Amino acid sequence: MTFSSAASRSVVPALLLCALAVPSTMTAADKDKKKDDKPSIQIKVNPAIGFAPFRAVLTAEVRGGPDDYEQFYCAAAEWDMGDGNKAEQSNDCDPYEAGKSQIKRRYAREQIFDTPGEYQVLFRLKQRNKVVATGQTTVRVRPGIRDGGLDDRGGDR
Repeated sequence: MTFSSAASRSVVPALLLCALAVPSTMTAADKDKKKDDKPSIQIKVNPAIGFAPFRAVLTAEVRGGPDDYEQFYCAAAEWDMGDGNKAEQSNDCDPYEAGKSQIKRRYAREQIFDTPGEYQVLFRLKQRNKVVATGQTTVRVRPGIRDGGLDDRGGDR
């Protein structure tokens, strides 16, 4: 963009200054909506595929939402491994205080899958017996040495 006169060149900095001084267009209702956004659960498995017996580290991460989201505060964590194994973890917590109480953002578990197959691993956050959030991932277990899936050199038969 080019300006031909000194008067037009002096207007541009003034316009930029005005644009920077304009307050945010986010209203109080928008801020309340953002505060009420429900966090979501993302599950990761590392590694996602392996040979039986297969050791996997599962991680559930709580993404988004406010740090004091009441439904997630002091929630019990339940893992369903998809192979018949389940585990639940709960905590003793102080009473909930809005703006002060912090939700847990990360849950981890190590699991050994002994049998080849594809497993749907489910993670649930629960308040009492009510499920407040879920996430899932898939774990793939290939036949290992015990199952006749590998030759003596470690390759597939």
